[in-house]
Amino acid sequence: TTNALAIKPWEIHYKTIARCHAVLDRLNDIPGLTEAQKTELGSELRFIRAYCYSQLIELYGGVPLVKSTVTLDNANVPRTSITEIQQFIIEELGAVAPQLPISQSQFGNVRASRIAALMLKARVELYSKQYAAAAATSKQALDLAAGVHSLTAFNSSVNYVGKDHTVGEPDPSNIFGHSGFSGSKEWIWVAEYNINVPGYLHNQQYYSASRLGKGVCYWGPTQNLIDSYEMTDGLSITESPLYDETNPFKNRDPRLDMYAVRPHSRYLGYQFEPNTAFSKVNNYWTVVNGSAPSQVANADATNAYRSFSGYLWRKVVDIADFNSTSVSGNSDLNVGIFRLPELMLIYAEAKIELNQLDNSVYDVINQIRARAKMPALNNGLSQTELRKALRYERKVELANDGLRWYDIRRWGIANNVMNGYLYLNRNANNWTKSAISSFDESANPVYNHPKASTYFTTQQVVYKVNKDEYWPIPQSEMDANPSLKQNPGY
Repeated sequence: TTNALAIKPWEIHYKTIARCHAVLDRLNDIPGLTEAQKTELGSELRFIRAYCYSQLIELYGGVPLVKSTVTLDNANVPRTSITEIQQFIIEELGAVAPQLPISQSQFGNVRASRIAALMLKARVELYSKQYAAAAATSKQALDLAAGVHSLTAFNSSVNYVGKDHTVGEPDPSNIFGHSGFSGSKEWIWVAEYNINVPGYLHNQQYYSASRLGKGVCYWGPTQNLIDSYEMTDGLSITESPLYDETNPFKNRDPRLDMYAVRPHSRYLGYQFEPNTAFSKVNNYWTVVNGSAPSQVANADATNAYRSFSGYLWRKVVDIADFNSTSVSGNSDLNVGIFRLPELMLIYAEAKIELNQLDNSVYDVINQIRARAKMPALNNGLSQTELRKALRYERKVELANDGLRWYDIRRWGIANNVMNGYLYLNRNANNWTKSAISSFDESANPVYNHPKASTYFTTQQVVYKVNKDEYWPIPQSEMDANPSLKQNPGY
């Protein structure tokens, strides 16, 4: 392929691996470093290399496993199997974790710690279905994290914004904004950006935000995700008596408003509403000093750069950036990589798959739910019921954390989840209760398409088994290395 989306991760990760090797080769030549500092720095570099390989195998499957600086004599490295690379990662992290500090007191969460190394090890063990190892490693990481990391309470400003345009704008910045990445104890490892350093910027916020917020709203939550958020009684929208199809966002899991922008919600000072005349999303001023809300001019009604799904991300979009004249298209908001809730859910999932359904499983899941003011799980659930609860938490708590695709593929449900229809641009006069017949065993909505298609613009998605599981190897790499074989279907 020549698609830039498929090429860029390959280039970035292998470039990073090459830089790690370059420093590792010259570690003893760096002046002024003590032996202890050399050991720690070398361990950090090996951790970063392991992380890069963990990402490469999730995107491309088996890839060339390069463990040292590449020369012309050994440039044509063939692909190594996923299993072998996973084992290399696990062994590397087992070796370097003890050499890393439990936490980075001087550099904070932007440098690798022992907890981060153990978390990555546990993640790879979980993904490779080594559940006993994943449970043990994640438990070790959680025990170390107990004195360092903790869940951050949601800002108290999270208020339901009703159809009457009452003021109340959820603010997740104390976790997912500038203040959160630097101050929240929830983050275990983040990628640091700096607006004052050339090249140390990214455009994640630009793609996620409304055009009224200097963005282009390319990216947004799907209807599938929005419908997945439970009611405040812990039941789904098809089961709960609290669900009102004329006011569907009331009494929902607070994480819906914390992580996503939906109709009737306030965002960057505007009211976010569907516009049935254009089948697109417009913004409204909220009530100010008792005056009636009024629609504001919005490029979304006439410009192709709009919210394709009818929703936007609030998670990892910091309002502070859009109040700054220095930010236009790029941001130096740090990007989160490892967060405590994922570590907790790694432990819970491993224990569930081992059928070890003890109180520790309920404890970690209920801590995450309690932070969102959601009710605790009922005791005495079966393995199947706990698995569904776990998959719900991974879907809604880790939404927009970049893990959902990896999850549905490793769970073997990608074909079911991805095939079918994507529901976009909600009709403001119709809601979805009668369009959803049930939720499946993985907490995924099951839609009645003929009815749902009258409520939404639909786009059919075709998932091709034995092709779409992985991205294609970039054509430039295939041309340069004749030892490489392309992924099936490309």
